[in-house]
Amino acid sequence: MDSKILITVVGPTAIGKTRLGIELANYYKTEIISADSRQFYKEMEIGTAVPSQEELLAAKHHCIQHKSIFDRYSVGDFEKESMVLLRNLYNTHDKVILVGGSGLYVDAVTKGLDDFPTVPSSYRETLNKTLEEQGIGELQRQLKLLDESYYNTVDLDNPQRLIRALEICLATNKPYSSFLKKKDIVRPFHTIIIGIKADREIIYDRINQRVDLMIANGLIEEAKEVYPHKELNALQTVGYKELFNYFDGTWTLDFAISEIKKNTRRFAKRQLTWYRKNEDIIWFDYLDDISLITKKIDEQITAIKNG
Repeated sequence: MDSKILITVVGPTAIGKTRLGIELANYYKTEIISADSRQFYKEMEIGTAVPSQEELLAAKHHCIQHKSIFDRYSVGDFEKESMVLLRNLYNTHDKVILVGGSGLYVDAVTKGLDDFPTVPSSYRETLNKTLEEQGIGELQRQLKLLDESYYNTVDLDNPQRLIRALEICLATNKPYSSFLKKKDIVRPFHTIIIGIKADREIIYDRINQRVDLMIANGLIEEAKEVYPHKELNALQTVGYKELFNYFDGTWTLDFAISEIKKNTRRFAKRQLTWYRKNEDIIWFDYLDDISLITKKIDEQITAIKNG
């Protein structure tokens, strides 16, 4: 596998990663693995912008709606599943496309996961109680105090990740971020990372348009279907938790929709903060032609083959 290539597409939400991934898969006659943790769950189609049936037919996709919100599925599970997929795909393909909306999940495939100390379950139990009694804001406050570096990159609306970071901080008296990327893992393939970017105003406008389209396509009805299970970790995500507040009677529908847009913009900002740390990303404008991108990728592939 050491001559195989993983072409990875990253960038903020709503920037066009799905479209580019399909174009690259068709150009290189290969298949796509999705590293968007929001798109794993079959009950969450509209609110996670799952590729359309037409897009799914345009190129073979893996790890799209292959789990249920009732399944326990971690980033570690995704790493193991992806490595098995890659081994199988590399039997018939020299190149595979990885399309990622979740930086942690992309890193799990391209770099591997870090080793963390074992933490007594009492820490998690206490933090879960804090979440239940004081809300996610208290977890955010504690994380900013104990590990501001990770606070600036983590999805602050994901209580599972906040609790995971906090239990490490509290149990070790060290920042969670101090345990990141301590393990040097060599993957049996070469990675080329392509990033898509645009001006902030363009990204925000595309996000607002996408949310409006989701509402028009039935997001409210989809969220209502899963509302009875709103405490599940998979549903602690933008687009659903805001509508749950509307169903609870806490917010108006207009305010819930405006919060979806605002929180999605915040999510895009954190995505960009995460990706900017990676100097290996080759950036392109979201309007750049596919021929320009494939030319650069082909140059990278040639350089890899030449050693």
